[in-house]
Amino acid sequence: MKYVLVSGGVVSGVGKGIIASSAGLLLKTIGLKVTAIKIDPYINVDAGTMNPKEHGECFVLKDGGETDLDLGNYERYLGLNLTRDNNITTGKIYKHVIEKERRGDYLGRTVQVVPHVTNAIIEHIERVSRIPVDDSGSEPDVCIVELGGTVGDIESMPFVEALTQLRHKAGKGNFINIHVSYIPIVNGEQKTKPTQHAVKSVRSAGLIPDLVACRCERPLEKVTIAKIAQSCQVEVEQVVAVRDMPTIYQVPILLEHQGLLELLRQQLVLDKVVLTPALVAKGKTIWKKWNEIIPQEHADKINIALVGKYVELPDAYLSVVKSLEHSAMRCGRKLNLIWVDSEELEDKTQKSDPVAFYKAWHEVSTAAGILVPGGFGLRGTEGMIKAAQWARERKTPYLGICLGMQIAVIEYARHVCHKANATSEEFDAQAENRAIIFMPEGSKDTMGGTMRLGSRETHFQAGSEFSKLRALYGEALVIEERHRHRYEVNPDMVEELEKAGLNFVGKDDSGRRMEILELKDHPWFVGVQYHPEYLSRVLDPSRPYLGFVAASAGCLDRITKDALKEKTLVVNGALDDSKF
Repeated sequence: MKYVLVSGGVVSGVGKGIIASSAGLLLKTIGLKVTAIKIDPYINVDAGTMNPKEHGECFVLKDGGETDLDLGNYERYLGLNLTRDNNITTGKIYKHVIEKERRGDYLGRTVQVVPHVTNAIIEHIERVSRIPVDDSGSEPDVCIVELGGTVGDIESMPFVEALTQLRHKAGKGNFINIHVSYIPIVNGEQKTKPTQHAVKSVRSAGLIPDLVACRCERPLEKVTIAKIAQSCQVEVEQVVAVRDMPTIYQVPILLEHQGLLELLRQQLVLDKVVLTPALVAKGKTIWKKWNEIIPQEHADKINIALVGKYVELPDAYLSVVKSLEHSAMRCGRKLNLIWVDSEELEDKTQKSDPVAFYKAWHEVSTAAGILVPGGFGLRGTEGMIKAAQWARERKTPYLGICLGMQIAVIEYARHVCHKANATSEEFDAQAENRAIIFMPEGSKDTMGGTMRLGSRETHFQAGSEFSKLRALYGEALVIEERHRHRYEVNPDMVEELEKAGLNFVGKDDSGRRMEILELKDHPWFVGVQYHPEYLSRVLDPSRPYLGFVAASAGCLDRITKDALKEKTLVVNGALDDSKF
């Protein structure tokens, strides 16, 4: 097994996940099988209970694992189906060690960070790195390991020690450390001192950077690169400059132009890895298509309004944004995403802040498409309902995801079925007309891991032949998508809603849980209970998002014809990318 460790210094949030994903993509383009592991040093067992306004999106894997958003980057770039074990947290490791101690597995020894915790980390990485995660079904050749946070943080110390030991255990030619640092610009001058201190800190902790990836707003000057190489004890060729790019999808191309793939090939002795001709050919095709799909600066813009409640932190909707970008690229458009705080659409805002109210409504009313994503709680939902009503009545393309689908149901029940007080049990548990109810098998007491999670089947119903979404799925009768929700459409209200014209074209395998709603005689009005953004890939966009963007851009017919021609169906919970 070959390991590529991506660590960070100076500050967090400088793009380690994109650099790690880009390195994995470059390795995949030469025919290697790649997997990825993200280490998060927080004590939470997983990301499921974290506030998206603070931590960002919780990404859901096929097996239902609730993980850090960087695992979404890995899956989108590399076309993988990772497991919950591909996300390591301090809480997960300590829970494992304590359970072993309680069982008596340590035979009465004093349990310590070294060697017991560090050994548990090493064993976890070695085991998970060998799990097949792509359509080849074979053990990976290379494992990308990203260490979250910055080296030097007290919470990351056990992981740094474990990774130092893993480097020694793996042996020469099997382990490489890419250290990502930040080069600030002060009064027009690129400053290297933070990077120098960061690398010294990494070395003192036991890790040895083999490559230094320097993040900067603009290209690095030659004198800056030379100074970093000299002070960090690496060659000039081992300093990689990662400047700001128009899109993150150009980062792999930027790194390839600077010779990153060749550096990885040399230091990991990749010439000795036996490659299959089929994967080599597939890798070349992936790289060709990647270069072709990158959005052009002169492409026409498509204005999409995202009406949400966590818009202060865009990372809370990271996979949603990426899915829209993937779809816009496939449609030959450039995404112009307009963030709308759903609370500002509500009547109370008109009284308290009329400027914000009219600005928000201007954004919604002039957008080419309106998207309401997932979320939790009552706050801002009345604004979402108003946005859904506008889209339905004004024939503006609409896509509702999870909560966004439930919002569309509530709006329809109120304004078409004339149930003025229709709502969700999540918003008012005592309401009479509950269009949305708590799932019977859910838990109201335990928060972590108790939602309906992971990959589930959706069955298109008889009479759904008109469905625009079904056509984009290649007229498939059964699809698999990932879920994360506690509430669902009230099955006792479905008949009344359908008689009024709201079509539930997709249901679960029992036929009682509503999965997809769609309106006839509308350019695109679709709601899905699942989260299709979790399966969107750069080269293979999510079908609900693709249809929504295409309808908003006026090219749905062309995109649908292409989809029917390709007939890309869901295979093992992931869109089949074998054609790439």
